[in-house]
Amino acid sequence: MQTDTRKLKAGDIYFALKGENFNGNHFALQALELGAAYTVVDEAISASNNKLIKVNNVLETLQQLAKFHREQFSIPFIAITGSNGKTTTKELIHAVLSSNYKTYTTEGNLNNHIGLPLTILKIKSDAQMAVIEMGANHQKEIEGYCKIAQPTHGIISNIGKAHLEGFGGIEGVKKGKGELYDFIRLHNGVVFAFDDYDYLHEMSKGIQQIIWYGTKNGEVTGNAKAFAPFLEVAITKGFSFNVIKTNLVGDYNLPNILCAVALGKYFNVPDEKIKSSIENYIPSNSRSQLIEIGSNKIILDAYNANPSSMKVAIENFRNIHTDNKILVLGGMMELGEESIPEHENLVKLIQQYNFQNVILVGGNFKTTHQSYTYFDKAEEASVYIQQHHFQHAYFLIKGSRSMQMEKVLTAFKVE
Repeated sequence: MQTDTRKLKAGDIYFALKGENFNGNHFALQALELGAAYTVVDEAISASNNKLIKVNNVLETLQQLAKFHREQFSIPFIAITGSNGKTTTKELIHAVLSSNYKTYTTEGNLNNHIGLPLTILKIKSDAQMAVIEMGANHQKEIEGYCKIAQPTHGIISNIGKAHLEGFGGIEGVKKGKGELYDFIRLHNGVVFAFDDYDYLHEMSKGIQQIIWYGTKNGEVTGNAKAFAPFLEVAITKGFSFNVIKTNLVGDYNLPNILCAVALGKYFNVPDEKIKSSIENYIPSNSRSQLIEIGSNKIILDAYNANPSSMKVAIENFRNIHTDNKILVLGGMMELGEESIPEHENLVKLIQQYNFQNVILVGGNFKTTHQSYTYFDKAEEASVYIQQHHFQHAYFLIKGSRSMQMEKVLTAFKVE
């Protein structure tokens, strides 16, 4: 299955999706020339070809086909959503489960109305497990995804201040993400939940099967033992190994790791496989990556940002024991009327700590009351860093995806 002719391989079925700025129907014949087995369109094509399949709506057809494909399986379908950490949690769970089972999962963060059905359609008959990530920025979105994926098990990583504009505030986020719990509750499924979050106790009421994990209570418990540069987790209950040494930056990854352990235990993955899978997992795609270049160390966490994830990242950075710490933050998006106050709150948080240098980029940082170095674009911040020739410094680079904060890395001549 493919929706982009640039990625098309011979034998693929091409779905001619369309949006505000593109129309896949225009490439229908080109897809056939490139070797597509069939092309699914929803507009008249001025050519007669028995490999052209005309439907009323290509997107709806793609989703209906994914739903039909999902119904051919009786394996566990594990759905993950949340404001922060869902992709890392998904990757950790996939690493653990795939050490013992043939496991299919969402590639990267293809977790939307297009990526989710494409993920499901790639699941083959040899599947023993499926791990599906669900992203959302408005209510009823997760509900729609559940109708397609029909999860048997569910995880809400956390509830934070993400996509406030679309959800209509933090209570709207709870309601929107809670649609996963609603489906699990209705279909007598199983939930894995972090015991420390009181709101998950409230949201999960009525669900009969809940596997709790946490720092004090649960089937699996553990605490952050060390977190500079990488997080080490001391397991205190439910696991035969005392310590898991990860390649993840930040103690905010503790719940993600405990979730992967708890889920592995639930599905009878041997403890040694759980441990090695987590310890061998290396983050990519600008998610909590630690990069060393010359005498400098860089935490690159530039895939996404919201007030909740920014706060824990800054606080984790503060706890790193080194003097020369430089904070490089990009603006946060999709916050609606909360955008200016939330950027102001972050500035107030930063002012509490004695960072060597603070560089702010774009968004509503421009309107905040502060005297830090400010640039409109990441490229400008990169030039500034390059000109100052920082040595033996520790950087945290974080911002919303649209800010493209990874471009700051060009200051260090990273290919």
